[in-house]
Amino acid sequence: MDDDGRGPGPLPPETGKVPYEGVWRFTAAAVDASVPQARHAVRDLLARQGVPASDDLVQGLLLIVSELVTNAVRHAAVLSPMLAVEVAVGAEWVRVSVEDDHPYRPTALVADHGQTGGRGLLLVREITQEAGGTCDVDHTASGGKVIWAALPLKPNGSAPNAS
Repeated sequence: MDDDGRGPGPLPPETGKVPYEGVWRFTAAAVDASVPQARHAVRDLLARQGVPASDDLVQGLLLIVSELVTNAVRHAAVLSPMLAVEVAVGAEWVRVSVEDDHPYRPTALVADHGQTGGRGLLLVREITQEAGGTCDVDHTASGGKVIWAALPLKPNGSAPNAS
């Protein structure tokens, strides 16, 4: 996983922004090993930046990252051998997204309880809604897609609507 590990760094006090705010992007090959690598990178980033997220929120974010990277590996790797994970942190919210170059825009389907898979996006949507956040899929300028979820750092916080 490629990561310079620095992000934009803390901003000067006169900007009015809190020290943990910023945007960080990691790239990885669309392979199974990238799932735990992305999860660990996001967990370590949140801890290193001192993001004031509850344990429940962090666990929800990590599950979302795992599901989104898994989907990119399973469904987009043929047309997108690389994927990107982005973490954006504001004063009151955190947004995780996974981008790939595959043009197919997935939809959360109704779960078939007889199947053992196919519930990843439903799970992402449920975790996001339970936390009071929002999630969506957007097309990229290059013809791919970015799937994102934004969660408030505190209950009843406001999450951004889009990137």
